[in-house]
Amino acid sequence: MVNVIIHVSKYILAILAASYAMKCFTVFSDRHEYDRGHVYVVQNVLMFLIHFICYLIIYLMTKDMKMLYFYGAQFVLFLTTLIIYGTVYKNASRLIVNNMCYLLMVGFVILTRLDFDMAVRQFVIAVAAACISLVIPAFILRVRIVDRWGIFLGVFGFLMVASVFVFGRSMYGATNWISIGGFSLQPSELAKIVFVFFVAAMLARDTSFKRIVITTAVAAAYVLVLVVERDLGAAVIFFVTYLVMLYVATRQFRYMALGLGAGSAAAVIAYKLFDHVKTRVVAWSDPWGNYNDAGYQIAQSLFAIGTGGWFGMGLFKGKPDTIPVVVSDFIFSAVAEELGALFAICLILVYFSCFLMFINISLQLVKPFYKLVAMGLSTAYGIQLFLCIGGVTKLIPHTGVTMPLISYGGSSVLSTIIIFAVIQGLYLLRQREVRILETRREERDAEEECS
Repeated sequence: MVNVIIHVSKYILAILAASYAMKCFTVFSDRHEYDRGHVYVVQNVLMFLIHFICYLIIYLMTKDMKMLYFYGAQFVLFLTTLIIYGTVYKNASRLIVNNMCYLLMVGFVILTRLDFDMAVRQFVIAVAAACISLVIPAFILRVRIVDRWGIFLGVFGFLMVASVFVFGRSMYGATNWISIGGFSLQPSELAKIVFVFFVAAMLARDTSFKRIVITTAVAAAYVLVLVVERDLGAAVIFFVTYLVMLYVATRQFRYMALGLGAGSAAAVIAYKLFDHVKTRVVAWSDPWGNYNDAGYQIAQSLFAIGTGGWFGMGLFKGKPDTIPVVVSDFIFSAVAEELGALFAICLILVYFSCFLMFINISLQLVKPFYKLVAMGLSTAYGIQLFLCIGGVTKLIPHTGVTMPLISYGGSSVLSTIIIFAVIQGLYLLRQREVRILETRREERDAEEECS
């Protein structure tokens, strides 16, 4: 009977996931808030249905009451987050909140299937991050951040990424972790947010050549430290984020071209100098020829994705445990194997709708500082997603970055939720700007009528 339920659930979950993803893009086409409100409610219903079905299967397979308690705790977290955001921030983007909860939900489901203890630890971090995220929009609205903070932010962020040389430990071949109270912290995850604020503060009002040289030198120092730490994924994220922010601030394509040229040259040099870079390129170029060595991980990832087919093997019916580091870097492969390629594609669409929303908010902001912050965070989020999915599907060499809000990793979850909260604050800021402009326009029209 359980096998029948799992088999039927594969198709139901695919339909529900497709419906949710489709609603993400309906929001962009609906002009009236009433229509969007209906879409958001439907999204919530779809999310909770997927959540319930997945944990019903998990309970039927494990017969462990802890799974039901854990499901209940998650339900309370999602419901509380949705209610508080809707109450405290009435003009908040509900698409951002809904998608944040949806992605966390998928992460909890697949982590519970892979390692229950890890899922619980992830949940604890997510609760703490959600509490922090509730005050960030208010902070963005009330605190004026000026460009004089630029140097301080640059130094502070650099000390964060460099701290692993003193307090760090090696994990998965990279020395970019710090252990605090039983939890492993990856400073580069939080430092990328500080880095974005640093670049925005430096370039918001002054884009002189001298200013650009100073900012570029500091950004290059960040990237160099990350390369030395063997955190290649973070190095790429910082590099691309800086190039995009520099272009948005200056509108000078030559800076982008010079940056891409320098980055290409640096990649070739890194391939020649660092064995770990060469190993990843070899594994990417021919995983089958290096199956028993460097290519094993990517080969198993491709096997898992191919085995799952369109609708997946069903929860607990696949073998995602055969993929090394499946709970973090390669969790997308586990999703594709057990929930199916359709579910995985819909997941990518949800991510993409977030990216579109972030970019849209950035383009609507008027003040250069906030525009740069939104664009920088959008780029960091988007390139991280591209590196993760591209790495596990053999589109690009694997760089070791996590899948936002789904992969196991407290630092990644914390930083991503903070990014969502900052973008939410910037969205509210834009809403306030629009209301002020409309009020001024109405006052001006009234004065003209009186005269």
